[in-house]
Amino acid sequence: MSETHTVTIEPLGREIECRDDQTILDACLRAGVWVPHSCTHGTCATCKVDVLDGDVDHGESSSFALMDFERDEGKTLLCCARPESDVTFEADLDVDEELEVFPVRDFTGTIIELEDIAKDIKRLKIELDDDLGFNAGQYMRVIIPGTDGIDRTWSMANSPTEQRIIEFQVRNVPGGVATDGWLFKDAAVGDELKLSGPYGKFVLRTWEEDKPIVMLGGGTGLAPLASMVKHALEDEAYEGHITLYAGGATAEHLYDVDYFRELEEEYEDQFTFHACTSEEAEGFRHGHVNTVMEEDFKTLSGYQGYMCGSPVMVEACLKSFMGKRLFPRDIFHEDFFNEADKAEGGLNSPLIKR
Repeated sequence: MSETHTVTIEPLGREIECRDDQTILDACLRAGVWVPHSCTHGTCATCKVDVLDGDVDHGESSSFALMDFERDEGKTLLCCARPESDVTFEADLDVDEELEVFPVRDFTGTIIELEDIAKDIKRLKIELDDDLGFNAGQYMRVIIPGTDGIDRTWSMANSPTEQRIIEFQVRNVPGGVATDGWLFKDAAVGDELKLSGPYGKFVLRTWEEDKPIVMLGGGTGLAPLASMVKHALEDEAYEGHITLYAGGATAEHLYDVDYFRELEEEYEDQFTFHACTSEEAEGFRHGHVNTVMEEDFKTLSGYQGYMCGSPVMVEACLKSFMGKRLFPRDIFHEDFFNEADKAEGGLNSPLIKR
């Protein structure tokens, strides 16, 4: 039987209750207390805090994200840490006051659409049992059917105004429990799923002045950017100009190209779209998204930059953004980690926000 402990969040002085079989991050988010986080799997180190008092079980924190000497110094990762007593921790709660915080909740969902949209990529649409409030760019945790509670995190690709039906865009990972072993194997329309969310701070910053935005998405890293673009344009949430670069190895790896090209025609004064392929293909820009972007801009001074994809892709895009004089405070990113990425550690630059 689980035991409940009191967790105090400094410098807020806020107290919440957390079970010893529950992560401290989960308890905070369900109580509506926003604390920094990104991957929620112990890899990125965004949720690293100082434990001021009490004992925690560090769980499955990656040794890359939380080194042995840091554990000895009293640091922990909230997304993996579970309380073994009453705990007090101090976090960098640099939260934009304009950011609407949606408490994490549990949902039951039913698959209503499952289709192949590109090579090794499926579109997964789920109807939830209740409305989901979230910010464009956030993600959900999905419990994989037929496993002992194994979960994966996937970003919503739909606009936040679509609160009952959510869309994921998922790439197959060879040997992956969630993809190769389920979604691309025997998942079917009508299947029920357990989900929780929303998570993450990689969101469209609609409260900022309308600085022009450049977005770089690799593979299914396009999903949260798609949510942002839909919210900005179709929901009229943002009045500035957005340039979106979507990249894939070949034309077969790209999806929704026609949709974004139609958006470009409809919102010609507000939206520009470039589909990029590593291999030359007729009708597509040739090169990685960051190198194609470099061809188009002499400088990005005064812009905001958003990027999402694999850790390697995000690191390359970061260098390109900074090389074009984009200030770190105006760069926002999300890494897509698979199990191999978690074993090796991911990009964790202190310069940029998640």
